[in-house]
This record gives sequence, structure tokens and C-alpha cells, in this order.
Amino acid sequence: MTRRFLSRAHRWLGVCLGGPFALIGLTGSLLIFYVEIDRAVHPALHAPEPSRATSSPNWDQAVSTLRRTYPDKQGPWRLEVTPDQRFIPARYYDPPERAGQAFAPMLVWLSADGTHVLRHDYWGDTAMTWLYDLHYRLMLGEAGAILIGLEGLALIFALLIGMVLWWPRGSWAKALRYKSQAAPSRRLRDQHKLLGLASIVPLLLLAGTGAMLALPGPTAGLFSTLGLVTTVPARPVSAGWSGRQISVQHAVAIGQQHWPEARLAWIEVPGPGNAAFALRVQLPGDPSRRFPHSYIWIDQYRGTILGTQDLRNSGGGARILAWLHPLHDGSAGGMWLRCFFVLAGVMPLALWWTGRGRAQLRTRARNGSHR
Repeated sequence: MTRRFLSRAHRWLGVCLGGPFALIGLTGSLLIFYVEIDRAVHPALHAPEPSRATSSPNWDQAVSTLRRTYPDKQGPWRLEVTPDQRFIPARYYDPPERAGQAFAPMLVWLSADGTHVLRHDYWGDTAMTWLYDLHYRLMLGEAGAILIGLEGLALIFALLIGMVLWWPRGSWAKALRYKSQAAPSRRLRDQHKLLGLASIVPLLLLAGTGAMLALPGPTAGLFSTLGLVTTVPARPVSAGWSGRQISVQHAVAIGQQHWPEARLAWIEVPGPGNAAFALRVQLPGDPSRRFPHSYIWIDQYRGTILGTQDLRNSGGGARILAWLHPLHDGSAGGMWLRCFFVLAGVMPLALWWTGRGRAQLRTRARNGSHR
């Protein structure tokens, strides 16, 4: 009775959610290399490798060019520090022309010397950012993120039920056998079984981390229940409301002096008011290169350090959360894991196809026997 119930549950999860599982997996496979793909399809970003003498980006010139080119955007700009430093990506998170949209920052790429705008777009208007929204939120905003999280949990249940149904009650060799000369229905069953076994570990990892990323509230509640502390300090502000802003390079130098071992990833340059410079840095032990989890806040007028957020002192919950995105996109394991996850992302489609094909053959056989 229990096995029959599990079999039906597994089948109906595949019938109802197999298509969405496949869509999420395929879009995820593409997004593992979304930065590289996005750059490859935009010739303006194919800049030559800068010489050693000019390899350091000119942050202050870049900010000057941004404020002059986009005079209606005098608020904070975020500048990304890329590994090759061939250009300077920048983001403006609340463009007035995209007011009312949940997430639609303006994306700008400047030359390494900061003098020229090479390209500008808005989040969701490019192929890769559109795919990102489809993968993460199904183009449905917060409701879509909740659906993605629930589908991730459903995929975990489907995989675990499949493992229970496969678990051998006798010979392991027989359970792992593929009968190439068997009837089509049996071949599809064996293909489905072996594909599931080969991909269950990466798919459980991807589904679990994806669900936690899509459902941050329940994830934080779970960590709190488990006693995993997540300490996030309040964002400090500058002492004054007006004055001469220190140079970006000066702020970067202050941060590098405070944490010489840190690798700079992002620079948030504040607009007028009491906001502060925010340097987002990767400290030893942080697995995320592009979006690390430690910060240095610097008074934009006085150049004093207002506060820091050190992942190493942020509690066990914060350290676990820091691993979610690098594990989900494979960057925590380097190129080999990213490529492996590309293949894993195709597996939900393969499982759906083989499961659906076998179900159709069995339905035809039953209908034929009733004639």
C-alpha cells in the first residue's frame, strides 16, 4: 500500500511539475555562465587586455562620467571590480524611468579608464537578465519566487521518493542493470532509473540551495529554530549631510589599509546626503567571489571607517547562507563544478522525457488491452 502510494505520488509530481522542473533546470544551466555569455554577445565589451601600467581602473573618472552622462541619476552608483579589469560595470538601482518595478536597475559598462560608456541596458531587457528573472521568479515577482521555492521542495520530494522506489530489496546488480534488448517500456524505465541515480546528488544540492535562496524568510526562520545565529549590523551613515566627498580612490585605499587581506568586489559610491561609501569585500573563508558577504562603510566626507561587517564574526547562520549561491551556481568548486552543474541542469528534462514516454507506452498498452 505504501509503495503504491509513493509510486503514484512520484508519477503525479512528474506529470504536474515535470515541465517546470525542466524549464528551471535548462535556464539554470545557461545562467551558470551568464556573465560570460552576456559579454560574448556584446562586441563593445571585447576590450583588449590592459597593460600593467594602466590596469587599475579609474574609479573617480568613471563616477564623473556616469554623473555627467546621466544627470538625473545622482544617487548611489555601484561599481564592480572584475577579475580582468578590462572595463568597469556599474549599476544604478532605482532609475526613475523604471519606478514601480520590483527590480530593474540600470546597467552601464565603462572603459577601464572611466572616460567612455561602452554599453547601457536595463535589467530584464537583455536576454541573460530576462532568463535570470525567468529562472528565479518565473517573471511573476515575489509570488514567482515563492513558487520557485515550492517547486524546489517538490523536486526534492520527487527525487527522494524515486530513490525509495528504486532501492533494491534483493540484488544490487539487478537494480543497476540496463536491459538494452528489453521492451521499449522497460528500456525507458531503466533509462529513467539510471539518469535519476546519476544526478540525484547534484539535483538535491541544486534544488535545496535554490529553495533556500528563493525563500529567504522561511530559511531564516529555520536557522533561528536550529539556533544558527545570523548577525547583520545596521548600515551606518555619514556624520554630516553636506560637504566635499572624498575621492573613490581614497575610500578604496582606506578599506585596503583596514583589511589588507580582503579582495575588493564592489564599490558603492553614495550620492548627496548622509549615505556612506560601502566597500563589499571577500575575506578568507568566504566562498563567493562576485558577491561576497563582508563590508566596510566609510564616511563620505571625513573618510573615517563607520563600521564593518565581517562574515567570520557573523554567526553560523550567516556563514551557511554565504555558501548557498556559490554552491547553487557551481562557482564554489571552480570551472569543473560549473560544467558539471550545466549537465545536471539538463537532467530534469531527461527525467521528465523518459518518465513521460514510459507513462504514454503503459497507457497505450492498457487501452489496447481493453478493446
